Amino acid sequence: MPVVTEQTTDWNEWHDAYARPGSGLGDRLEAVRTHVRRRLDDLAPGPVRVVSACAGDGRDLLGVLAERLDAERVAALLVEYDGRLVAEARAAAQHLPASVEVREADAADSDVYGASVPADLVLLCGIFGNVSDDDVRATVAAAPQLCAPGAEVVWTRHRGEPDLTPSIRRWFGEAGFEEVAFVAPPDALWSVGVVRLLAEPRPLEPGRHWFTFVR
Repeated sequence: MPVVTEQTTDWNEWHDAYARPGSGLGDRLEAVRTHVRRRLDDLAPGPVRVVSACAGDGRDLLGVLAERLDAERVAALLVEYDGRLVAEARAAAQHLPASVEVREADAADSDVYGASVPADLVLLCGIFGNVSDDDVRATVAAAPQLCAPGAEVVWTRHRGEPDLTPSIRRWFGEAGFEEVAFVAPPDALWSVGVVRLLAEPRPLEPGRHWFTFVR
């Protein structure tokens, strides 16, 4: 998670909800992992660079890497602001054959990514439901700066009213992406989107701050 102006959410407790039956987060996590697995398979046997913004404890990516025999192909940067979540992610990553850096920093700052992009897979999970609509749009517009040619972005957003996901899907299209998948179970409010960059990637702009958490 990034810096917030007035924090009202305990993000460690929020992540604990993954283990609670009926929270929905477990199902969302598995949907994200499914597309991480598919992307790694699609790029096999070559190397893969991954960037995860607001990575939390990294269980989406790290959980997939822990089950793969070819994890050494992956070089990943996980960016997280909360120190306890950073420590948990580092503990989970230390025994993996993949090259994983877990950086304690504000994932909204473009300078954090300088040496780790362009990436083949970008995870923007747990962000769009916690920032303003304008910041969502700004982050989507900036996403090509994190991407290699043909890169995929996995993103998440709840569909509570007012449902912003139709606008997010359109904004990704306007930013040069095509939709690969949109998972939105009819009996739940969570959704997972996957898009692929068709346009040319853009150079990373230094000194940019893309979003601020508002809860």
